[in-house]
Amino acid sequence: MYSKHKVIVAGAGGIGRAVALILAERPELDTDIFIGDLNLEASKSVAEWVIAGTSTLSVVEGFQIPLKGETEEMSYIFGSADIILDCLPGSEAPRLAALAMKYKLHYVNLTEYVKETSQILEMAKNADTGFILQTGLAPGYINVLAHSLYKQFVSRYGTDVDSVEMKVGALTKTAKSPHYYGFTWSPIGVATEYVKDSIVIQEGKKCRVPALSQTTELILDGVLYEDDFTSGGAADLPDYFEGKVQSLSYKTIRYPGHYAWVKKLVSELTVEDSPESQLLSKMEKSVPHVEDDFIIYYASITGRDPQGVLHMIEKCNRIDAMKIGNFKLKAIQVSTAVPMLESARMLLSGKYKGTILQSQIDVDDFLNGPFVQMVYGNRKSSERYKADLV
Repeated sequence: MYSKHKVIVAGAGGIGRAVALILAERPELDTDIFIGDLNLEASKSVAEWVIAGTSTLSVVEGFQIPLKGETEEMSYIFGSADIILDCLPGSEAPRLAALAMKYKLHYVNLTEYVKETSQILEMAKNADTGFILQTGLAPGYINVLAHSLYKQFVSRYGTDVDSVEMKVGALTKTAKSPHYYGFTWSPIGVATEYVKDSIVIQEGKKCRVPALSQTTELILDGVLYEDDFTSGGAADLPDYFEGKVQSLSYKTIRYPGHYAWVKKLVSELTVEDSPESQLLSKMEKSVPHVEDDFIIYYASITGRDPQGVLHMIEKCNRIDAMKIGNFKLKAIQVSTAVPMLESARMLLSGKYKGTILQSQIDVDDFLNGPFVQMVYGNRKSSERYKADLV
């Protein structure tokens, strides 16, 4: 039966506006879109921008989500909606999830925050609606991709898997010394992932390692980069793969020279203030905000077949800015928005309820879905299989 869905996009920032624009422009979901934000003028401005950027006949309206409580308009919108797409800061996630529980809505978020995710897992474990958590780029797409490659590896070679590697970089097309970097997304998000521990698997056991504690070099599509441990990007995969693989890691990709510069800043931090706030302040003194960006990502599975031959399945891809409707969206916007929208499509199909983490997502349904394919499709990807005799 035909159904038009009422979607709440919570957050009128860069990702929220990208989610709303793609949702309005693409035909896969027929929706009315309600954009909520603390700043009423910002939410109305984004609604007008979406209408100007698409040929949609759907309703697109802005409304206010106050810091506390509910307005009458907000209560009406939530009471008649189907799903919340939470693009607000991660600290707000439990509040939005509680509203989803109250009004019996599906819920999708992006945040990598551990404490807030744990709160939602407990809150929504028996929900009749679906709650897909941490479903952006990293955490999000990169985790589902790695899980998919793992399934492919096991199908071909067996379960003797040595390592799972996930790497993502949000980069500028040019970079200057001394930082070799430009902000393309939330600066506080960058600072946070540089100072909080990374969850990995080493020697088959889940453990914590300090962020920025293992800088290595890698070449992707002929370009030299460096990577290092950062927090948050592995989602729940360390829990899922503990005991199944010998090692698992998530690393952030940067241009060579960046991590040496950041480590010097980190070494100067004091105990008087939060480390992420201090690092942010130091970085913002010299790192520019840049609009012209791209995303580079890499995932690999390494292990042995029953004859002891070492194999690797890996996938690498680059995502550039895209035109959606009448507007150009940054690479970080489209690469983060479409996993959220794919998750929304899956929830609105009615197949899911309760909490769903990245390891629990149907990899084929997600990776082959229309929203993910429009950005992550195989047109630019290179997938390689390696076998080395030992």
